[in-house]
Amino acid sequence: MDGMLMPGGWTMSMAWMRMPGQTWPGAAASFLSMWAGMMAVMMLPSLIPMLCRYREAVRGVGKARRTLLTAIVGVGYLSVWSMLGAVVFPTGAALATIAMRQPVLARAVPTVARVIILIAGAIQLTSWKARRLACCREMPERCRTLPADRGTAWRHGVRLGFQCVGCCGNLMAILIAVGVMDVHAMAVVTAAITTERLPPSGALVARALGALIVGVGIISIARVVGLG
Repeated sequence: MDGMLMPGGWTMSMAWMRMPGQTWPGAAASFLSMWAGMMAVMMLPSLIPMLCRYREAVRGVGKARRTLLTAIVGVGYLSVWSMLGAVVFPTGAALATIAMRQPVLARAVPTVARVIILIAGAIQLTSWKARRLACCREMPERCRTLPADRGTAWRHGVRLGFQCVGCCGNLMAILIAVGVMDVHAMAVVTAAITTERLPPSGALVARALGALIVGVGIISIARVVGLG
């Protein structure tokens, strides 16, 4: 069970709440460690091809040097996702605290989550999303040679991270809305990110996923309206 049951059968993730006797800095540290590990696992399938392309773009150095630089790229990439977690936690904790104290807002949580799903699916259908996917799939550009130094490797990893956040941030929003600690939601979102990033027809896959997500969002909202 990911969290506290809310009206409508949805849950408020326990990730936003302190454990008994835990300080807020301690809760933040626990969340960020969980978030970093989760991002590493979820993004690894789509990160590996990007690291391989970077490794191919670094020439004129030994194998050990290329391995070190590739690792720096990976750390830079994951640092961006970790920074996102540092923004997500206080926001989620503040909203969760307010919702627990305000019954009216607590009743709105399931509906807001459904709207987030609908918007996330709609973003999948846009040309903006298609451009972000194309950019992620081609970084670095084919036949381009990159300098073999640590600073360039770090900056490249950070750039990849920001590109990736922009590309699949809408899908991550679904995970946060449904339950950031929900293992099943993690698996579904990981599969969605991977299937739109790896195949040659990734843009078509993204649109198909978008249509499916929009359908789920509409049906979910319609049920709420019907029950109301």
